[in-house]
Amino acid sequence: MENTTITTTITARSNGNAERSALMADALRLSGRLRLQVHGESMLPTLWPGDVVEIASCSLEDLRPGEIVLARRDGRLFLHRLVSTCKPDGFLLRGDSLPGSDPQFPAEALLGRLASKADEQRGVSGFGVKWFGARWSRALGMVLCHCGVARRLALKLHSRREASPRNFRNPEQATERGSEGQRSELDSGGLGAL
Repeated sequence: MENTTITTTITARSNGNAERSALMADALRLSGRLRLQVHGESMLPTLWPGDVVEIASCSLEDLRPGEIVLARRDGRLFLHRLVSTCKPDGFLLRGDSLPGSDPQFPAEALLGRLASKADEQRGVSGFGVKWFGARWSRALGMVLCHCGVARRLALKLHSRREASPRNFRNPEQATERGSEGQRSELDSGGLGAL
C-alpha cells in the first residue's frame, strides 16, 4: 500500500467524537501519515489553536521523552509531549501548558508522533519549540497554565497575527470568516482532521 497522507474532512461534533477519533486512528494506521488541525490550548506555546500538524505512525520503542505524540483514549485524541515510557506496558504524556501529566496510557493507545507543522514546512517557526527551545517552551507553557491573563493575551495576539496575513491575501474572505471565528472558539479542546 502506498504511504500517502490522507486528508479527511469531518463535520460531526461532540456526539461523533468517538467515531471521529476512531476514523482518524484507522486512517493513520492505513496510510502512515495524517494531517490534523489543533483546536485545544494544552500545548501552548508549541502548538496553537488552528495549527495544522502532520502525524506519522510509529511504535513506542521509536520514541524519546520530549517528543510530541498522538494518543487515543475514551474516544478522544491527545497531542501531548511524551514524559516517559512506563514498564511493563504504557506511557505518560503532558501538555506543555498543563500543571501535571495525563493518566497513564496503555501502549496500544499510541497512534503516532508529530512529524511537522504546516508553518515549519513554509519555513516560519512562530513562537514554538524552534524559537524558544523545548525547555523554554515548557517554562512559558507553565506561565500560560497558571496565569489566565497571560494566556488570554497570548491567544489574542496569536489570533491577530494569524488573521493579518489572511486579511491581506483575501479581504473578501476575511468578512465571510467572521462567524467562523466564533465556531472555532466553541470547538476548543481537541483535534480535527483536515
